[in-house]
Amino acid sequence: MLHDFAFVGVFFLVAIALAGGPLILAWLIRPAKPNPIKSSTYECGVETFGDAWVQFKVQYYVYGLVFVVFDIETIFLFPWAVAYSQLPLFAVLEMVLFILILTGALVYAWRKGDLEWV
Repeated sequence: MLHDFAFVGVFFLVAIALAGGPLILAWLIRPAKPNPIKSSTYECGVETFGDAWVQFKVQYYVYGLVFVVFDIETIFLFPWAVAYSQLPLFAVLEMVLFILILTGALVYAWRKGDLEWV
């Protein structure tokens, strides 16, 4: 019984070695010559002035998140649309429910004002 779990332990050790080995090797052979020019912030060849950290509005994040959600929706809808003629009624009703839930989310985000680009 214990030797059955030995395979899991071996796979775990191999996974650790394959993930950590290159990181440790890169850390050992990297050049370590820091200087102020290497540590400075680089923005498209233009010297920075002022504070390099700029706070963005959370609204941009929400806008991007809504875009990603509806982009993923398209990925889910495409295979369904390709196989539409071969699907049973239950699958069609499930996809209609999926579309209604996402439509409700879009209406909610729209009414809340998250889609306004200000």
